[in-house]
Amino acid sequence: METDSAQPYFFGDIGCWSERTEVHKAASEGAASALRQLIEDGASVNMVAVDSITPLHEACLRGQTQCVKLLLEAGAQVEARNVDGSTPLCDACTSGNLECVRLLLKHGAKANPALTSRTASPLHEACMGGNSECVELLVSMGASLEAYDLYHGTPLHVACVNDHVDCVKVLLNAGAKVNAARLHETPLHHAAKNRSEDMIQMLVEFGANVYARDLHNRRPADYTRPGSPPADCLHYYESTPLSLQQLSRLSVRNHLGTRALKAIAQLHMPKILLNYLCFH
Repeated sequence: METDSAQPYFFGDIGCWSERTEVHKAASEGAASALRQLIEDGASVNMVAVDSITPLHEACLRGQTQCVKLLLEAGAQVEARNVDGSTPLCDACTSGNLECVRLLLKHGAKANPALTSRTASPLHEACMGGNSECVELLVSMGASLEAYDLYHGTPLHVACVNDHVDCVKVLLNAGAKVNAARLHETPLHHAAKNRSEDMIQMLVEFGANVYARDLHNRRPADYTRPGSPPADCLHYYESTPLSLQQLSRLSVRNHLGTRALKAIAQLHMPKILLNYLCFH
């Protein structure tokens, strides 16, 4: 008895499962000439390999800008998801390639893709790698400052956990909630664990609660070594109220929220005051 030939298994509207193709290989290695030839010969740019990885995922993860450009121009699906739910934009933010991020956004990539239990947002990925320029670009494109990841919390949590001060500064200036909590842990708890005096100071100046208690009923100061600069810094803030000058800045920024940077830049006041309000 004859049987029908096996039909390919389709994953959504991306394409069919296959082994890793020559297109995947060229995209991953940055072999732009070879990739261009494959495309001209009719090779699919949307074939998914193991773990639902497309050539665009591979090119973005390795920061292969020219290959990303070729794939997008050939119709690569910009919102394709791998097995973990990550989009090519997530992978570009992981690699920290600003030009790849720009190209993806220009071709319609969402700065706020729907999150799953296994997915971090592009902003989380950029903060994880300490890619502050990518963080700035994503924020300017409306990336959610409070996107919540089950494992990491908000992007500010991620930046503090990984001790990326520049990313923390970008997020705070953009209006990220300084006292956001994941299992009662605040960004300040993470800064204290990393013993980062600069980060501790920055967070407190933006209104971090030095008395916040986590699930273990511990304050940020409880995670520092007694007598160390981070411990002294936190004890100083615990025992000394913020100055009227600091409270005024905090009040202005809290009132403006995510509009702060744009609004402050339009104020007619000396640059030194503008820099103070923006924490430059």
